[in-house]
Amino acid sequence: MIHSVHNPKVQLVRKLQTSSRTRREEKSFVIEGVRLVEEAFKTAQKPKLVFYTGRLKSRGMDLINQFSQAGTPTYQVDENVMRTMSDTQTPQGILAVFPFIQIDYPKKPGFILIPDSIRDPGNLGTILRSALAAGVDLVILPRGSVDYYSPKVVRSAMGAHFHLPLRQLDWDSIPAAIAHTFVYLAEANGDLPYFNATFTKPITIIIGGEAQGASAQARSHANETIRIPMTRSAESLNAAVAAAIVLFEVVRQRQATHV
Repeated sequence: MIHSVHNPKVQLVRKLQTSSRTRREEKSFVIEGVRLVEEAFKTAQKPKLVFYTGRLKSRGMDLINQFSQAGTPTYQVDENVMRTMSDTQTPQGILAVFPFIQIDYPKKPGFILIPDSIRDPGNLGTILRSALAAGVDLVILPRGSVDYYSPKVVRSAMGAHFHLPLRQLDWDSIPAAIAHTFVYLAEANGDLPYFNATFTKPITIIIGGEAQGASAQARSHANETIRIPMTRSAESLNAAVAAAIVLFEVVRQRQATHV
């Protein structure tokens, strides 16, 4: 049982929760809650450390026992220590530290998503969740967006990190990665309604950020701009909502070609 908030392992978790620099240095991130830890357990990814409290119910304790049997270090902590480590107001009693995840993707992916200049962690997490559901082959995350391993992104993505190929690249490297695709940039004043775009060929879709939209670098690589027509005078859609609409139009078109 760990009782002290000054325990080195507890302090490491706290730094991983609050510092992107620590996450990069340790190449690790934190997940919380039975559902998310359960989702991670279903994959081939192995945690470095797992922490739990005595109030964890049978579903959570089954996970603890399975991690322990697999050789993962597991530590019971008191409630105060769990609150110190947690990034949520009401910790669920289980928390795990995982190494950064590298998932393979096709050599020439036919469906690439670039969330560019996304600074709201909830939006980025929701975009990643939608990307997984829509069957995106690869998500490229340019620098300038929120850290995709930050706690709120991880919670909002609901396990997408464990299944979706994610790569962080500079704009100097991105053109080579998307050169085999036709690049669409989604923006409020785009030239083409999104449902008139041809999404059945190898494509890259760029979704710009909440405040300023896509960066100048992103714009310079777009072959065409697309828009989501709106019937009223709203300035724009939320970035995560816009991403979901466009991504599932890709799904619709590609499924229609196989009917």
